[in-house]
Amino acid sequence: MADEPLVLGIETSCDETGVGIVRGTTLLADAIASSVDEHARFGGVVPEVASRAHLEAMVPTIERALKEAGVSARDLDGIAVTAGPGLAGALLVGVSAAKAYAYALGKPLYGVNHLASHICVDQLEHGALPEPTMALLVSGGHSSLLLSSDITSDVRPMGATIDDAAGEAFDKIARVLNLGFPGGPVIDRYAKEGDPNAISFPRGLTGPRDPAYDFSFSGLKTAVARWIEAKRAAGEEVPVRDVSASFQEAVVDVLTRKAVRACKDEGVDHLMIGGGVAANSRLRSLAQERCEAAGIRLRVPRPKLCTDNGAMVAALGSEMVARGRPASSWDLSADSSLPVTDPHVPGHDHDHVHEAGDPGHHHDHVHEVGEGNLYS
Repeated sequence: MADEPLVLGIETSCDETGVGIVRGTTLLADAIASSVDEHARFGGVVPEVASRAHLEAMVPTIERALKEAGVSARDLDGIAVTAGPGLAGALLVGVSAAKAYAYALGKPLYGVNHLASHICVDQLEHGALPEPTMALLVSGGHSSLLLSSDITSDVRPMGATIDDAAGEAFDKIARVLNLGFPGGPVIDRYAKEGDPNAISFPRGLTGPRDPAYDFSFSGLKTAVARWIEAKRAAGEEVPVRDVSASFQEAVVDVLTRKAVRACKDEGVDHLMIGGGVAANSRLRSLAQERCEAAGIRLRVPRPKLCTDNGAMVAALGSEMVARGRPASSWDLSADSSLPVTDPHVPGHDHDHVHEAGDPGHHHDHVHEVGEGNLYS
């Protein structure tokens, strides 16, 4: 185990400052500092607030992760960081921190894709990913169906949300019901005491001529909001538990139906579900039920690994090191719309750097560190 890659991962795509440390596929530390409470009064994530929170939390969270893992920063084989997609300002904080640590330590830097990381994190729970793997990623920012034959180099989009992501819909309906933010956990809680068949809400993009693997939750969100408004206008009490259960059922019905269909169409016998909404209890149970009926093996990480975290970034970084993928160059930048087809953002090898005007000439002192450096 000692010769497996020891990698630190930094995740700052939204409102979680996540720092994870893995050795191979073994999780050693998963430290998180969340700014969700700072956004709650706004009813959603405020990019500037998130960026400032990342700045304050970065160094303490990295130090906490190193202590939890029982390793020194000098022991690391690489530093991985989410380069995109996500909030531009938030991503920049993470990328800048990763560059600083990697340069000071003389370690390779790996800019990785947020979505690919959500898939790769399952290796920490269930071992190596089957190739190919179908992945359903559902969170506040994205709802995607992805087919991966190699998590470090080949991720193909099958379908995606064309409007509101599933997590956004949960947040917006929770707001209409005055349940607070974030909406996913609280709606899941109320839905357990409600009737999922009490109200017939629409299932978006499920007609015979609709895109087979794309998602749409905007119409559902509007239909639920109008139903609630009509009840209130008539002076009737809104059955919060039944609305929560019926809305949730409409979302997970579409998600699981399309995911299983994609597996069947592509001849893939494994389905992985990740992203923050994968923590939803009804999504997990319905997916299990439908996968068993279709002869598909379901893989879902424990809820803490489904939400944004540094462990998933470290997991993908470790896989990059293990498979000999090129490190990212020092001009790595954050890309808020980084496509999932780019699992990582490579560059020249960190052991070498080109002389200006001479692409064929190398020298080996890019990682020279002064004697007074903190890590020397």
